[in-house]
Amino acid sequence: MRTYKATIGLEIHAELKTRTKMFCNSKNDSEEKRPNVNVCPICMGHPGTLPVINKEAVKHVLRVGIAAKGTIADFSEFDRKNYFYPDIPKGYQISQYKHPLITGGMISGIALSRIHLEEDTASSSHEEEHSLVNFNRAGVPLMELVTEPVIENGTQAVAFAKELQLLLQYLGAGDANMEKGEMRVEANISVSADSTLGTKVEVKNLNSFKAVEHAIEFEIERQSKLLDRGEKVAQETRGFDETKGITFSQRTKEDSHDYRYFPDPDLPKLFISEIPEFNTQVLSKELPELPWERRERYIKKFSLRASDAEIFLQNDFLREMFEAVTEHVKNDPELIRLAGNYIVSDMAGLLRDSAIQGSQTNIKTDFFIEIIKMIKEGTLSSRGAKDTLKILYETGKSPKEIVSEKGLAQKNDLEELGSIVTKIIEKNPEVVSKYLSGKEASLQFLVGQGMKESKGSANPKALAELIKEKLGNPRK
Repeated sequence: MRTYKATIGLEIHAELKTRTKMFCNSKNDSEEKRPNVNVCPICMGHPGTLPVINKEAVKHVLRVGIAAKGTIADFSEFDRKNYFYPDIPKGYQISQYKHPLITGGMISGIALSRIHLEEDTASSSHEEEHSLVNFNRAGVPLMELVTEPVIENGTQAVAFAKELQLLLQYLGAGDANMEKGEMRVEANISVSADSTLGTKVEVKNLNSFKAVEHAIEFEIERQSKLLDRGEKVAQETRGFDETKGITFSQRTKEDSHDYRYFPDPDLPKLFISEIPEFNTQVLSKELPELPWERRERYIKKFSLRASDAEIFLQNDFLREMFEAVTEHVKNDPELIRLAGNYIVSDMAGLLRDSAIQGSQTNIKTDFFIEIIKMIKEGTLSSRGAKDTLKILYETGKSPKEIVSEKGLAQKNDLEELGSIVTKIIEKNPEVVSKYLSGKEASLQFLVGQGMKESKGSANPKALAELIKEKLGNPRK
């Protein structure tokens, strides 16, 4: 097979969090299970009804554009995108064509073409003998972001989609839950043997990051094999079968002129500069710390590993706990490092383990900081800290109460530790002999045996010092 270059552009649709739909007063509620209850004559496309623009939805898109350092249009308008499908009650979709709200910008190193606003379609379910349409989703505000065709593979595409998802969540613009269909990815993929663009194939409605990566990689391979055989790649729209891991043809790809776009006569033109709350400076001041800014701060300021920083970015509870600790102990890097380690390992593990009956509300910030301080002071061993945190998660009792009740305090009493050291030396004569012959690694084994003997309550540093004192320095 010859070497081919893949060029990929993404179109990502994300439902926005607003109280009502895009052009009417029907409720925007993705959790509603009853079909066709959040509907009205406007979103159902009844004749003679007039849509009204949802200002909050426009604001969400503008904030995303500012975060991505895109250009906010001064003039924007909505268009009618004409095509027939049972999930579009009006026979057209209100979208934006020539005048999107945002042009340009960049996220995760990927250049953006545009970000515009439109209404979502209804949702369809297909049975063996019939199909059903639920119009609860029809008219929900939908942001569409289009990248430039600069992505080279599935891994890069997934990294971009994840960063956009984080941004939407941080801005409060949307939950972007792919499993619920709140964010959907479409990939435009072309393959060629040189620097020119090949025939573009669109793979639609990818609803998981795994699907995005696998669909792109499959399509690159499929198109490459066609070109190897001297065949042409058809410009078409394809779906992706996650079970089989293959794309399949759905229909011939439409061009923009097929939709007969024209400005919607029922909606006013938007002059952004004339709307005070859409002032760029005002919106910029309202932005929270962005995901990539926080990631950089965690790594540079607190020396976190990139993987640990990512855990905090993805989990609200763990992130808020870490932020609270760093605020409380600003001038103690060791405590911050300890806290970070216990949050991403032990605390995250407790939250993931469904077999443990507990509540994250039991882990109050003050209690967690108290545990970290007890570790640093030597009151708790690593094992004791893990046990204390688990019991705290299960019961909500204070760390002092837990340590006292369970006898988890780390043993530092030299007399008590001395008897443990004597016992492990007597039980492990071969290891002692190796240590005395100069094998320092044997010391760690003896310390481990001491920790086991004390059920994790001994101070390992004190144990090591007592063992060395008892046995003397190993011979050189």
